[in-house]
Amino acid sequence: MGSLISYIDENSPASGKNIRPGDTLVRINGHKIKDVLDYKYYSYDARLLLELHDGTGKIRFVRLGKPEGLDLGLNFESYLMDSPSSCSNKCVFCFVDQLPRGLRETLYFKDDDNRLSFLQGNYVTLTNLSEREIQRMIDMRISPLNVSVHSTEPELHSLLLGNKKSARGLKALRRFGEAGMTLNCQIVCCPGLNDGAHLSRTMSDLAAMYPSVQSVSVVPVGLTKFREGLFKLTPFDPELARKTVRQIEAFGEKCLKKYGSRLFYPADELYLKAAVDIPADGFYEEYPQLENGVGLLRLLMTQAEEALKVPRESAAEPFSIATGAAATKCLQKILYAAQKTCANINGAVITVKNDFFGELIDVAGLLTGGDLIRQLKGKDLGARLLIARSMLRHGESVFLDDVTLQEVSAALGVEIRVVEQDGADLIQAIFGK
Repeated sequence: MGSLISYIDENSPASGKNIRPGDTLVRINGHKIKDVLDYKYYSYDARLLLELHDGTGKIRFVRLGKPEGLDLGLNFESYLMDSPSSCSNKCVFCFVDQLPRGLRETLYFKDDDNRLSFLQGNYVTLTNLSEREIQRMIDMRISPLNVSVHSTEPELHSLLLGNKKSARGLKALRRFGEAGMTLNCQIVCCPGLNDGAHLSRTMSDLAAMYPSVQSVSVVPVGLTKFREGLFKLTPFDPELARKTVRQIEAFGEKCLKKYGSRLFYPADELYLKAAVDIPADGFYEEYPQLENGVGLLRLLMTQAEEALKVPRESAAEPFSIATGAAATKCLQKILYAAQKTCANINGAVITVKNDFFGELIDVAGLLTGGDLIRQLKGKDLGARLLIARSMLRHGESVFLDDVTLQEVSAALGVEIRVVEQDGADLIQAIFGK
């Protein structure tokens, strides 16, 4: 019972309060602490009574006060204070199923954890929730939640998720909506399955749940070259991508007139596959689906334009920008705009093909260190190479194939500058800062 405390933040409400690493937090104000949701919910109040057990099982109670909502400063052995919930589905488009063998073990774990949806923005299907967990989330008003819907037609939903019992996810979605919880949704669109009329029905059903449903992204299915034995899927061609973009935009315009928000957004990747321009900045409103690849390129260009309004001098050394095919034109536009403000900028954008996953995967975030080395070695890259932060494991300097940033730099004989997902940082890097 309870969660083991690993350390306590300095100058936090819990520091200096007779709480020690190695203690187990069991209850707060009489409520059992099962996981991170319980911890954050029950520790929100200003006056708290903590029940702690030490390593011998001895019980100790600690009272403390703090500003309402301020985190206690306790850290636990695991972020969730519990084991993560795994996925019970077999989605026909699952990206994990399309990974090659030999990658690090963590990449093969399929999480479907509502706590990570709330706390970190992960998308979940809601198909593995018990009645007790659904009610707990409603009672705690846990939102916003990010939910993978894909279809609101029960039979099609079941097919897409590879789960005969997937309808319980749709029921949970409706219950959360009725409870007034905030929901951001996504639809992974698969040609011939949930596009066309099926997509229209799903959008209509989700729009009817406004204002609980605040935004919906439509993302084209991603297909790697490792699909042997898997459900046969067809990638988007330019014509179908254009048709789908227009379908989503038209429905979004109706929502804009009715609700004051367009609610539905094609992912950047869908615009690129359609070979049509990314919409203007205002189209994305408050960029509610940024982390899901919706509006990333437009925001990058907008931020870069603002940054270029500030006069600056450029370092004269030549440089290169390595990226996937999807972002090449966007980065070329930004580089050209920078060159117009400063004549001595000497840079080039280089497209790196995704040999590792296959050429249908064209986003920068799925490029590997090995692809960079194989395709850029021997090329004149200048004094520095710029790459996106999204290519690296979160918080680390390792690519998807476990090749390190240092190994790529050594193999290419060039300094590598990692650029944040921010247009201002990109301009700084272009100017050699």
